[in-house]
Amino acid sequence: MRLRLPAERPTEPPTGYKIAHPMLSQDGSRAGFTGVSLGGALPYGVLDDASCVYGRRHRPPARLCDCGFHCVHEREAAEALLCTAEHRAAVLLEVSVLGAYIRFERGFRYARQRVRTATVGPCACGAPAVALADAGWGRPGWRALAAACAGCVRARASVSLAGFARLAGQGLRVVAGDGGGGVGGPVPAGDFGVPELVAEAALLQARLDWFQTQLARLGEPGGGERKGRS
Repeated sequence: MRLRLPAERPTEPPTGYKIAHPMLSQDGSRAGFTGVSLGGALPYGVLDDASCVYGRRHRPPARLCDCGFHCVHEREAAEALLCTAEHRAAVLLEVSVLGAYIRFERGFRYARQRVRTATVGPCACGAPAVALADAGWGRPGWRALAAACAGCVRARASVSLAGFARLAGQGLRVVAGDGGGGVGGPVPAGDFGVPELVAEAALLQARLDWFQTQLARLGEPGGGERKGRS
């Protein structure tokens, strides 16, 4: 006979950490995330239920399956995953573990979650991020996003950090990280303070500068001809 561990009945939902890619719907009306491994083909919302990635008709987390959301107990363990090349563009999530869960030595596998905070790293150039811009890949109906500074966002489809929080809803906070483990202030949905307005202005100014540069090139002698021959 196998002995089972006693059932846990916490007074508050456990907290966990994970990494994921921010996603923007094709029409730009919704924001969410997608995982970096198992289940990465299924974007999820800030408050969402897990489903079996194998299409089996059982409720996650089934003991004889790998389905369900996954997270680790320690923030540092999740941050370590961001060091790998394939995960550099991911963001760090702090989540509440809801519903049924299975506890493991390093983390949880569970049925339902709420993403409380998303920490966005710096732009690929090293500057602090002011937006999440088209990363150049995605899922059917969804564009993957990556951190971008005002100078690198250019004309790519993008959304500010506060805008992403607003689209995601459910009280999500978006935090701009500094790339060294520190973080800036939270950017809650629908609450624009001075830092958020400055970031929005920087993003708009960067787009304006880019378009003005393109217009100046078109206005150069022979600029239109060169474009027509290309």
